[in-house]
Amino acid sequence: MRSLLFVACLSLAGCAHSTQSESPAAAPPLTAAAAMAIVQAPDRTEEDRALDEGRHPAALLEFVGVAPGMKVAELMAGAGYTIELLARAVGPTGVVYGENPQLVRERFAEKRWTDRLARPVNAKVVRLDRELDDPFPPEVTDLDAVVSNIIYHDSVWLKADRAKMNAAVFKALKPGGVYVVIDSSAKPGTGVNDVQTLHRIDELVVRDEVLAAGFQLAAESDVWRNPQDPRDWNSSPGTAGERRGTSDRFALKFVKPK
Repeated sequence: MRSLLFVACLSLAGCAHSTQSESPAAAPPLTAAAAMAIVQAPDRTEEDRALDEGRHPAALLEFVGVAPGMKVAELMAGAGYTIELLARAVGPTGVVYGENPQLVRERFAEKRWTDRLARPVNAKVVRLDRELDDPFPPEVTDLDAVVSNIIYHDSVWLKADRAKMNAAVFKALKPGGVYVVIDSSAKPGTGVNDVQTLHRIDELVVRDEVLAAGFQLAAESDVWRNPQDPRDWNSSPGTAGERRGTSDRFALKFVKPK
């Protein structure tokens, strides 16, 4: 496979050249078999495979509705686990944007993120070094999907302006485009009180904030649910230990009205 095309968008000018042309029309969404084939690709890293049981990556690709030729983005891509899956799904005719705030890059992800973008994946990936409340340069438009995978709660403790973040996602999506948010559930009624101590957020907060940006709720999924989770322990990857990947998680798909 050809090498992943790594475009470092450290400025608006740096991004403009890579996003001027429109992407080809997207193919139908991946089938369950196609999504599983991506997950089972033999050249995925062992580190990524170790996360699959808790992350349910094939279900994620299906829930997003990703397809070859699409333009998709991920907020706070971290070290790029989800980005690589999305890149494999959209293929050489699509494009994937991976956004990471400065604090995340500097404290947690820079080396692994850079290494990820050098991997031989047959797709175009655009690196966006930007903050969550301004995640996309103006040239990034007509996206088919934006994914927030277990990081919405982080936007709270990072003190991002979530209204601006959600408005930016709304603006960047094409009409009919989807915004998928998956995160670890806090107990109902706790609001944002547990975002830093337990790395969880009240589902109702997410629903209300995203709907306030103009989105409509299109679908939910129980794939990531765990009714046995008492929601009273820290689900952070560095703290959860053997319980990593077992937190009760809500999965919401919002759509930008046509």
